[in-house]
Amino acid sequence: MSDTEREVHAVAERARDAAADLAPLSRAVKDAALTAIADALVKRSDEITAANTEDVERARREGTGPAMIDRLTLTPQRVAAIADAVREIVELPDPVGESVRGGVLPNGLDLRQIRVPLGVIGIIYEGRPNVTVDAAALCLKSGNAALLRGSSSAYASNSAIIAVLRDALEGTGVPVDAIQMVPGRTRESSTALMRARGLVDVLIPRGGGALIQAVVRDSTVPVIETGEGLCHVYVDEAADLDKAVAITTNSKAQRCSVCNSAETLLVHESVADAFLPRVLDSLAEAGVTVHGDPRVVAAAEAAGARATVVEATEEDWATEYLSMDLAVRVVATIDDAIGHIRRYSTQHTEAIVTDSLAASRYFVSRVDSAAVMVNASTRFTDGGEFGFGAEIGISNQKLHARGPMGLTEMTSTKYVVTGDGHLK
Repeated sequence: MSDTEREVHAVAERARDAAADLAPLSRAVKDAALTAIADALVKRSDEITAANTEDVERARREGTGPAMIDRLTLTPQRVAAIADAVREIVELPDPVGESVRGGVLPNGLDLRQIRVPLGVIGIIYEGRPNVTVDAAALCLKSGNAALLRGSSSAYASNSAIIAVLRDALEGTGVPVDAIQMVPGRTRESSTALMRARGLVDVLIPRGGGALIQAVVRDSTVPVIETGEGLCHVYVDEAADLDKAVAITTNSKAQRCSVCNSAETLLVHESVADAFLPRVLDSLAEAGVTVHGDPRVVAAAEAAGARATVVEATEEDWATEYLSMDLAVRVVATIDDAIGHIRRYSTQHTEAIVTDSLAASRYFVSRVDSAAVMVNASTRFTDGGEFGFGAEIGISNQKLHARGPMGLTEMTSTKYVVTGDGHLK
């Protein structure tokens, strides 16, 4: 075993002990610890942003793109918002101990299925230091110990944040080792975490497709996949075009660097002539570059639209841009739109804009994604927007959890059976 593996196993063993002590704690104790964390984040915001500045300046020197810089950057306002998200978690019900189902069996045994923590949760994530707090807070509230492995691009930020979180836990009754940073900045430490089966109960990767697939492929620890967000907006023949322009623009441009931003727009051919010039102008005003099929390119030229429109390639339909780029295609029918989504979607979020109840029901029943929006922006797929508080990720798999993963998704269950000397 290498030195890195020994170091990772050591923190995992401490996390396992902490998880055993954390699991039975009352909601009051956990909420008091979370409140202490929120207060500490605000109080020590200058330390956190100073460390973050190191990461941001290094990223700029290395030529990191603006979308990734945006994800990496922390300001005092963003730190305050992160603290507010922790306070929102304090207000949420504690899922631990909740009875899922049960009753008295015919033989008189009392059977209850109750929610319990998963145990030790490892999170491997890319350059978004806010995830450090979100993940730690959700794990703590749900009774789990968190092992946090952020990217090297946010190493200074994550180190500062975790120091604040651990200091805040002192004297709260929550074990300090319930929140730990996985040692090491190389891939070897990530690999050691992935192979720590028996010490780590579940791994959750958050980031791009390459990271997620690497964790799924290389891990011996069970993985909950949080997926890429190749999200679609479909404008139906029965759409209100004012709503369609607003929803499309918001889905793409409100914040393009996140997984619930739209990457492809599909337009029914019967409304294309009326809709395309309007949406292209709106997207141009927002600074979006359109990658369009021939019909879209022709419509832009004919209307003199102000948008930057380039001809789409096959690669565009399968690209999660995470930038101010949008692929646009005209389709002949709603079934063509659904077929396109089935082929290219990552099953994250799809939206339909339509005033037809029949069309919306048809779309919802045939599109198999974690979230399907009807006359609403794709940007609403978010734990906070859904009322879950901060989320640990958005799962687009079908096992255990799907969609935004809040507190409930951070639990498993066990059966408690009570008898009175029952024998079989």
